[in-house]
Amino acid sequence: MQTNFLEALFSTPLFGILSSLLAFQIGVLLYKKTRCSAFNPVLVGMILLILFLHSTGTDFESYNLGGAYISFFLGPATVVLAVPLYKKIALLKSSAFPILAGIFAGTFAGISSILLMAKICGLEEFLSLSLVPKSVTTPIGMEVSKQIGGLPAVTVAAIIITGIIGAVLGPAVCRCFKIKDRVALGVAIGTSSHALGTTKAIELGETEGAMSGLAIGLAGLITVGLAPLLVSLFEKLF
Repeated sequence: MQTNFLEALFSTPLFGILSSLLAFQIGVLLYKKTRCSAFNPVLVGMILLILFLHSTGTDFESYNLGGAYISFFLGPATVVLAVPLYKKIALLKSSAFPILAGIFAGTFAGISSILLMAKICGLEEFLSLSLVPKSVTTPIGMEVSKQIGGLPAVTVAAIIITGIIGAVLGPAVCRCFKIKDRVALGVAIGTSSHALGTTKAIELGETEGAMSGLAIGLAGLITVGLAPLLVSLFEKLF
């Protein structure tokens, strides 16, 4: 009877939803206990889910019946990041040019560095193209990947890894380079590591969170227009 119940549960969306929430909540509790950036709740949740699915022999399709519902809320959750930006609208108006210039420069550097390193390392073309939109939100990154000839599945993995690295190491990198300005911190983290990095920026302060939230949207828009141009340019140069 218990086996039948578990099989029935694993075949419903409820399994994917509950397992995702439980894994993330464990990550949150662990992070609160340790306050260590390495225990990022998203990273911990991913590892726990992978271990659980592997140990139980559950296929991804069964999990994603409910996991897809979690993914659906990614867009609305990203839009909520506009709230802290609205609170800092006066700061945005007074520093509009340096903020926009910083986001553009960060996006340009991110795309160019990936294309250059891919050429140096001899990656296959579809892999290098899949990595190009690694620093934008998942919905935008997937569409850009399709547009330039990448593989969306690889792009999603790259986006997640980039976001986690940004959330874990972003503040330390900024301290290493003695970046103390709150606006610069937010722009740097948001441009390089999208929403996952922004969760860390919000922890650093309201200004950092607002600027990071702004960078997410603008970096995405810039990537949509800039990525195809840079890909075409690199193909001609190399």
